[in-house]
Amino acid sequence: MLARVLLLLLALAFAGAARAAPQKTAHLEVELAPMTASATPGSTVYVAVRHRIEPGWHTYWRNSGDSGGPTRIAWALPDRWKAGEIVWPTPERQRFAHLMNYAYSGEVYLPVPVEVPADAKVGDLARLHAAVSFLVCSDTLCVPEDVELSLTLPVAEGRAALHPDHGRAVADVLARAPKSADVDAAARLENGVLKLAAVGGPLAGGEADGAYFFPYEPKRIVHAAVQTVERGPDGLTLTLAPSPSLKALNGPLEGVLVTRAGAWEIAAEPGPLPAGASGLGRAAPAAEPGEDARAGSLGLPLAALFAFLGGLILNLMPCVFPVLSMKAASLAGSAHAPAEARRDGLAFLAGVVATFLALAGLLVALKAAGQAAGWGFQLQSPRVTGALALLMLAVGLNLSGLYQLGTSLQAAGAAPAKAGPAGAFLTGVLAVVVAAPCTAPFMAAATGYALAAGAVETLVVFTLLALGFALPFVLLSLTPALLRRLPRPGGWMVTLRRVLAFPMYGAAVWMAWVFARQTAPSALALLVGAAVALAFALYLLGLAQSRQARGLSGLAPLGAAGVALTAGAALAAWAAASRPDAPPAQAEAPAAVIPSQAWSPERLVALRAEGRPVLVNFTADWCVTCKVNERAALSSARVKDAFERTGAAYLVADWTRRDDAIARELQAHGRSGVPLYLLYAPGAARPEVLPQLLSEGAVIKALETAAEGE
Repeated sequence: MLARVLLLLLALAFAGAARAAPQKTAHLEVELAPMTASATPGSTVYVAVRHRIEPGWHTYWRNSGDSGGPTRIAWALPDRWKAGEIVWPTPERQRFAHLMNYAYSGEVYLPVPVEVPADAKVGDLARLHAAVSFLVCSDTLCVPEDVELSLTLPVAEGRAALHPDHGRAVADVLARAPKSADVDAAARLENGVLKLAAVGGPLAGGEADGAYFFPYEPKRIVHAAVQTVERGPDGLTLTLAPSPSLKALNGPLEGVLVTRAGAWEIAAEPGPLPAGASGLGRAAPAAEPGEDARAGSLGLPLAALFAFLGGLILNLMPCVFPVLSMKAASLAGSAHAPAEARRDGLAFLAGVVATFLALAGLLVALKAAGQAAGWGFQLQSPRVTGALALLMLAVGLNLSGLYQLGTSLQAAGAAPAKAGPAGAFLTGVLAVVVAAPCTAPFMAAATGYALAAGAVETLVVFTLLALGFALPFVLLSLTPALLRRLPRPGGWMVTLRRVLAFPMYGAAVWMAWVFARQTAPSALALLVGAAVALAFALYLLGLAQSRQARGLSGLAPLGAAGVALTAGAALAAWAAASRPDAPPAQAEAPAAVIPSQAWSPERLVALRAEGRPVLVNFTADWCVTCKVNERAALSSARVKDAFERTGAAYLVADWTRRDDAIARELQAHGRSGVPLYLLYAPGAARPEVLPQLLSEGAVIKALETAAEGE
């Protein structure tokens, strides 16, 4: 009995040796932390590498994600003592640029099971030695740090007591660490979409909101892509974006599935997805790390208000001016017929709402497929920009009187008094399509929130955006007192229609220029040929209409119009199929006043490492607001002098054509479209987001403030 008491006192005494002062590196405080104060022969003792990380820095999980590297431990132990693998706590997700990393910050315990041989001699002192290698990173810098650690544990009989300093903390980490569970999981890769389904055990009937999958292997999924979640009665289904290098599932997809019920180790075998993993609708995806604070904290009510205000202001943006002319022409014809004005106003509202909801549905579908898309995404397709160029040409020719479409299609600008509700509806459709290149104040935060939230929130926000956009025209059409202030229909309307054709011609030229930026040089010639064929077809249509009005046959010109239209369609399809041999030139600083470089995450990191302010311009050739800002605020000699005086660098992220890296970077800042202007000050953890409508003075002041470090 006395011997046991002495051994216990000896164990407690040497427990103090385990409390030796931690070692310090440049960014860490590190020590070996045992869970128990002694080791029992034939048992397993847990010894953790405890490290406290400097604020603003982090270390990495076993799969570090898109960059970084895991902590590694090399053990030197007494004879026949064996160390197992690290028990990794569930990591944090950390987004930087278009990358997603899995990391730790603050105080971290990495427990390791150590087997004690059964013949370990009671009363011995076991010396454990660990050489630990860390990669410690901030947002802009990574530093490898190595440390040699030692711990002396007494070997004692009986159940070991928890270590007084670290025992409870290590036990808590082990209790919360991902565990194996009785879960049936399967994965399927099909048409570029990777689905992972899991049912049973703790997932049955559980909460699916915020579920997330951390893969063990680094090149299985696109870590930065949104993981969408679908509920099922017995579990859930995650839709993941497969890594470009993943061509087939040749083995299980292993990793950690995190839900609100806990974290579970799963191995999803390739094959059919289990029943009961879907069918109950979407769940909210995991919150996006690194979201712009304003967008992330909006909430649905504020996001809906911002959407309504943004839609209202969108009417004043430059890209909508051509369609405003069409709205004015259509309303003038029914200004003194209140019933017709109300009918057309409500039809226009229906067209706007239907188109906004169609865009929202398409964005939700793309997001569910793991693709990155945002506001204005459709204009990244040369098929869309080419078709819009031809459509706006057709609208202009109709307003010029070359042909008429009667009551069936207002979108081509038929006589307003005869357009009818179908024409007003299609005017609303075209208004939304043409408005897509613009982003108004308040819109960015609202659409960013919508696309980071679930499908229901997306539809609500886009509905409010539509209502705000349609409100001025609808109010005018529903208010007789305002309608009476418009002049009565007369000969002036013919002149007005012909004048209003020219904004549409200008819009057609602009869309053709965007098309040329997205395709091969020869494609523009094909599009011009398609435009000539379309104009000729519409001329023949107008000729047929004129002959029919005089009681003559119009079949011959109508047949010729069909041939010309077919030829134009073939040329347009050929043009849209053309692809450039190289990516388009980055949207240069206007008039080449400010030297610019193409944006990439690597270039941004390199420039920031030089200690320079960096302004990043997220732009697109189809974004009228972007081009106005570049002409008004990023093209003057004063701004150029400010760049030179402050030593600032200028990066341009051109989103004219689809670029998932840019889309993910926009999403990381709570945005779904361009423009976005980020100014990185030297040493700052996060960039300053400049206003969407820039002024020369605002840019100069922001550069000077960033250079001064204020």
